[in-house]
Amino acid sequence: MNAKILLVEDESDLTLIVADTLRGQGYEVVTAADGLEGLEKFKAEGADIVVADVMMPKMDGFSMAREIRRLSPAVLLLFLTAKSTIDDVERGFAIGANDYLRKPFELRELIVRIKALLSRYGTHRGEDVKFSIGQYVFNVTTQTLSIGERSTELSHFEARILEHLAANIGKTVDASELMIAVWQHDEPSNRNSLHGYIHKLRRALRQDSSITIINQRGFGYMLTVHN
Repeated sequence: MNAKILLVEDESDLTLIVADTLRGQGYEVVTAADGLEGLEKFKAEGADIVVADVMMPKMDGFSMAREIRRLSPAVLLLFLTAKSTIDDVERGFAIGANDYLRKPFELRELIVRIKALLSRYGTHRGEDVKFSIGQYVFNVTTQTLSIGERSTELSHFEARILEHLAANIGKTVDASELMIAVWQHDEPSNRNSLHGYIHKLRRALRQDSSITIINQRGFGYMLTVHN
């Protein structure tokens, strides 16, 4: 069964082009012209992934996404935004966005990002993606790290970094790859931030002494679990 996409965009010409393109890729597409209509369409019809503009009339994309997240914690969210500041990006991720794409964008890139999200998280609503890391269970979908009865909610950036490390346990993940996954680009200014998030993840995983995140200087980071 092909994934169902809810496209919420107030530019009618762009909506027509994007919707036709996605349908041509085999997706089921439902459209809405503003955040309020998008929320109502989601309540009535649901979706596997919501692709939404940020700046819209009646209800902006962030407000709509916050309501959708309350209704369905597992639904995938991809923001389209003309804003380029990191504050706006962080705000979207704090709400629970899985990815974002800056306007103007190429349709091919949008398709690639949608396919990547569906491949990573699955196309079945309510199906969480999880990793076992030693005694911990990392729920990628809800961005929680659990050990026994104790559960910790990770930030979006912590969760994205841990996801890449957990998918490559015992292998070095290039620092540049991690930065591109989190910030969409590799810049020297992000390296200190990356190291800071690694430090937070080490603290979050400290209840299991068999788990180590190794800094491979000049290369990247490796998540290991010793028997």
